[in-house]
Amino acid sequence: MNEKPSDIRVFSIISALLLCALLWAGPCSLRAAASDLHSPEDGRVNLLQDREYFPAFMKAIHNAKDEIVMSFFLFKTNGYSKSYTDRLLAGLVRAAKRGVEVRIILEKGAVARSSQIDKNNKETTARLEGKGIDVRFDSPHITTHTKVAVIDKRYIFLGSHNLTNSALKYNHELSVFIDSPSMAMETLKYINSLYK
Repeated sequence: MNEKPSDIRVFSIISALLLCALLWAGPCSLRAAASDLHSPEDGRVNLLQDREYFPAFMKAIHNAKDEIVMSFFLFKTNGYSKSYTDRLLAGLVRAAKRGVEVRIILEKGAVARSSQIDKNNKETTARLEGKGIDVRFDSPHITTHTKVAVIDKRYIFLGSHNLTNSALKYNHELSVFIDSPSMAMETLKYINSLYK
């Protein structure tokens, strides 16, 4: 195919203009689409991969002003101050001491199928209640497999991370951090429905 240099130049200019138009319009239309999905008060969503969860969660606990409400399948501490879960427990205790209301609900299996999970959750509960934190168990007739926390009726941590050293430090886990007061209220309503 024989193309003249002027044809190639015109094609290049048109291609460049189309690319610029797409690059300019693309982000605008994406922002418009995103704004249709959320109310104006809603904010960002961040993916927390593997070990990113622990520092983000600790920071949110450290910055909590009013309330931390959590529901977890497993919260396994071991009494070693440097372990991730015991550092998290200490952060919750510090938050409670500065006046933040801390409420936690944990899984409790039926008596007939009492397990290591029950044992771990009971040990952590004893450590938390000894520091004045409200911990309750779900109904033994249904498994509560949630891994969720809501902080200050605004920030949500939701995903696959249990509160174990393995999940926080070694496993492949995936969770999200959501800054959304409206979704936080929906999540709190669900968590509160689990309290017995």
